[in-house]
Amino acid sequence: MNHQPTVIALGFFDGVHRGHGALLRRTVERAAARGARPAVFTFDRPPKEVVTGKPVPLINSAEDRVDLIRRIFGIEQVILAPFDRAMMTMSWQDFITSLVEDCGAVHLVAGHDYHFGYKNQGTPELLRSRCTELGLGCDIIPKVEYDGITVSSTYIRTLVESGDVERAAEFLAHPHCLSQTVTHGRRIGRTIGVPTVNLTPPPSVLIPAHGVYITRVHLPDGSSYPGVTNVGTRPTVDPGNSVSVETFLLDYDGDLYGKRIRLDFCRRLRAERRFDTLTDLKAQISRDIAAARSYFSEN
Repeated sequence: MNHQPTVIALGFFDGVHRGHGALLRRTVERAAARGARPAVFTFDRPPKEVVTGKPVPLINSAEDRVDLIRRIFGIEQVILAPFDRAMMTMSWQDFITSLVEDCGAVHLVAGHDYHFGYKNQGTPELLRSRCTELGLGCDIIPKVEYDGITVSSTYIRTLVESGDVERAAEFLAHPHCLSQTVTHGRRIGRTIGVPTVNLTPPPSVLIPAHGVYITRVHLPDGSSYPGVTNVGTRPTVDPGNSVSVETFLLDYDGDLYGKRIRLDFCRRLRAERRFDTLTDLKAQISRDIAAARSYFSEN
């Protein structure tokens, strides 16, 4: 088969953090040097989820992973392959061969801890030696540390779960984000003069700890607005336990229902709490909005 030559980064890339960034930048560099297309080969879901049958909490949805890889690093092609039984039982040798024959790979880039193929038998060392045999280029990227800690998706998940989105952003090298289509909420915000857009978190995607956050809201037309986002169960207005992500956009007037927006989480303001009256809730939201304006005037 004829393919445009590609330099392919390999990995799952959950969070697309600083460590992943080292792989992706090398991929772009190698592609430019070889006149090839920079690409990523990744899976639609975590292999561990398929093997164990248990959901794996993720920093990002597959759509957000693809967006981050393209938007921040300029990767031209993201191959989002299904991780099914055929892929799960493929030998590591056949996996490399498929990248050459099906994707036009001329150079592969992987991390120091990358494992692949049936029962994860493929290792960085085997990848390098096989690439040499096939006449492919190969880079194995060493671990990346930040603030004395090895950058990993596992560590960043703990930061997001605890609500420490500012420190998570340091390890990600970009804000933690959530993209989703705006759905109809209960519209209680409109009754107190604070209309919000409602997002339902995708299944198995982590949301920050319940609380109120300063966010930057990116709209489909490329514009963005400061926001105040509540993550949680809205205990003042809703007796149920369903979790929602509701955002008030500062200085915006328009209808976003049915449109896909992206939230960048900037700072956690406070924990979610129940207020005795809607008047008390509105007063607190006013203070939250003032805090958001102050944040963006300084950043």
